[in-house]
Amino acid sequence: MSLPISQIRGMFPVLHQEVHGKPLIYFDNAATTQKPIAVIESLKNYYETDNSNIHRGAHALADRATRYFEETRESVRDFLGARESAEVIFTKGTTEGINLVAKTFGRKFIQKGDEIIISTMEHHSNIVPWQMLCEENGANLKVIPITDSGELIWDEFEKLLSHKTKLVSIVHASNALGTINPVKKIIEASHRFGAKVLLDGAQSTSHLDIDVVDLDCDFLVCSAHKLYGPTGLGILYGKREILEEMPPFLGGGEMIKEVSFEKTTYNEIPFKFEAGTPNIGDVIAFNPALDFIKSLGKPAIRAHEDSLLNYANSLLEGVKGFIPVGTTKEKVSVLSFNIAQMHPFDVGQMLDARGIAVRTGHHCTQPLMKRFGLEGTVRASFAVYNTKSEIETFAEAVARIASFKNK
Repeated sequence: MSLPISQIRGMFPVLHQEVHGKPLIYFDNAATTQKPIAVIESLKNYYETDNSNIHRGAHALADRATRYFEETRESVRDFLGARESAEVIFTKGTTEGINLVAKTFGRKFIQKGDEIIISTMEHHSNIVPWQMLCEENGANLKVIPITDSGELIWDEFEKLLSHKTKLVSIVHASNALGTINPVKKIIEASHRFGAKVLLDGAQSTSHLDIDVVDLDCDFLVCSAHKLYGPTGLGILYGKREILEEMPPFLGGGEMIKEVSFEKTTYNEIPFKFEAGTPNIGDVIAFNPALDFIKSLGKPAIRAHEDSLLNYANSLLEGVKGFIPVGTTKEKVSVLSFNIAQMHPFDVGQMLDARGIAVRTGHHCTQPLMKRFGLEGTVRASFAVYNTKSEIETFAEAVARIASFKNK
């Protein structure tokens, strides 16, 4: 089913502007997506009519704010296919979600000599928390190597798995390459050794259908701002039985059931992990973002984005000096590339001068860039509101820029 892209673009005010005298072409969606007017109005409406703290207020505003807040939790449950909303914890973002698991599950269940497996293509936020845990408790970090096209080497992964493996923390879709990892197969293999699995869904949840029960993942983390929602808000999904065994992350209000100077008893999940006043307005404004995605349907969104990616590749493959990075078949709509004899930052600056917003650099994946012997890449990432006309303008600009150094 083709989507009404012109109508969809009308929902995003930020897209209708000029940058450096050119119509904005926003291809930095892997960094953050733009926000539909329904999200912006929801945030405005919350602060104009409903602003109140939640859960314990004895007045109408607190009741409304609490109801809207918990309605979003239920929407997230439905979006991820979780069994119950208590398995949905609000965080500040994907990074905090991974850190929460490292500092609670990790400290309790991963000991000296145990092993954690990640992959070469991880974002720094799925590397550093595990390095910190290993330095703290003497566990060992193992890394799955990848091929030149940007795929996990399955045989090497299987060699790393053992009964010492306590956790496999793996990116579902690479932010730098777009590679979609075979996570269901990874989860099944990991569980055979008794290891838990955390999925970094920061880049996958906006493109791919997610069903955490069918996947059987133990944790999944993602960020609202990559799902057309507000910044500063993330989701941690965890299986009830695991979350209940984990100690709290932070201490303070909401996460307690009863406090005395002698002892504190902790609240039930999800509140045990939500100390302090949460990001109420942004949680409430996330609900219309989820409604936007649901109204279009992930299959239709992915089909449109895939068509954009394929079109861009077809236009650029013959450009002299164009070097794609990450060429595996199973990808989300991320086009990472370099231009021969040019620094990616310079390419990005020249595209910006033409009104085209892309990202350049190591994309918080320095070990991955080292694997390819690169300082960085130019990354164009497409979303549902992008068009083939924009792809044509982009490809023409890349070809023009490449011709400066590649005659």
